[in-house]
Amino acid sequence: MGKHFDDAVGKGKESVGKAVGDRGTEFEGKTDQAKSGAKDAADKAKGKAEEFKDQAEDKIKGVFKKK
Repeated sequence: MGKHFDDAVGKGKESVGKAVGDRGTEFEGKTDQAKSGAKDAADKAKGKAEEFKDQAEDKIKGVFKKK
């Protein structure tokens, strides 16, 4: 599922856990939110890696065109 959905579900679980005094559900909600944050960070890192790859390819192509 999407990272935004996971974050929303996590917040809901955390709130319900706090409201009913269920620390397990509260912790599960916090864990879901952390997973969502990790997915977001991974997506950003993947995007940056692709950007650097494209820049490197462009520079390599430029070197070979000069010859």
